Amino acid sequence: MITAILFIIGFFLLIKGADVLVDGSAAIAKKFNISNIVIGLTIVAFGTSAPELIVNIFASVQGNSEIAIGNILGSNIANILLILGISAIIYPLTAKKNTVLKEIPFNLLAIIILGVMTNDIIIDGGIFSGLSRIDGIVLLGFFIIFLAYTVGITKSEDDIVDVNKIDELSFHRSILYVLLGLVGLVVGGKWIVDGAVNIAEFFNVSQSLIGLTVVAIGTSLPELATSAVAAFKKQSDIAIGNVVGSNIFNIFFVLGISSTIRPLPFNNNSNGDILMTIIASIILLLVVLDKKRVIYRYEGILMVLTYFAYVVVLVLTK
Repeated sequence: MITAILFIIGFFLLIKGADVLVDGSAAIAKKFNISNIVIGLTIVAFGTSAPELIVNIFASVQGNSEIAIGNILGSNIANILLILGISAIIYPLTAKKNTVLKEIPFNLLAIIILGVMTNDIIIDGGIFSGLSRIDGIVLLGFFIIFLAYTVGITKSEDDIVDVNKIDELSFHRSILYVLLGLVGLVVGGKWIVDGAVNIAEFFNVSQSLIGLTVVAIGTSLPELATSAVAAFKKQSDIAIGNVVGSNIFNIFFVLGISSTIRPLPFNNNSNGDILMTIIASIILLLVVLDKKRVIYRYEGILMVLTYFAYVVVLVLTK
């Protein structure tokens, strides 16, 4: 009972910790006259991926690779089918041409690369399937390429982060926010991983199932909030860009860091989840490939229904 309570509180601490950390860090950065684009590409981008990153670091260190990999795959599937689906139901989303031609395909490439890296036994008959430290370094290399690409297409700093949205905080208060944010992330992440392991043992289900569903949805709440609000404000590019960018971050940055810290063994039974992530990415690409590049409400409904059907299959098969 206590573990379940701490598990729930952990999500609150994790998400609130990321939010407070971003506020404090951005305020400090502005005081040192760091440009908006740097703040956006580092602090703000890190903030939305911090929940997945912290959970994965703890899962990696503790050797719970099923939670680490399941969390990322589950988050990416939920980001596309559930979060973009809900956002499109709120208001039809129109993708930018650049997003359709480059960023969404790059998202698809990321999951394909992950699938190749995690199937050493099947591809070359190796003795280890998973992400090695070398794989992690390669993933981080791809992340740097994506970061450079993002900088290159940015036409103005305000495209990355609105300076008016950065709270004016005193230096001491900013430091306090950063420290509180870090504490929230660390404590929340630890409680979530411990809780996920205990819940899996209690219900006699795989850690992968818990990582793909409960943990994945929980760590995706920042993306849900951002995209839903953006859709409500009819800011389609933010709603779609947030999800696509987060998915690329999750694979290249979060899994890159996690596997560099400690190699992550891969259960070949999870290939179905990688396939589902690929299918979700292809669905998104096909939906926005028409001339208007719009995700309509009925398509959003179908995406959400597809996600729930996937979860039902997971529960019945994992």
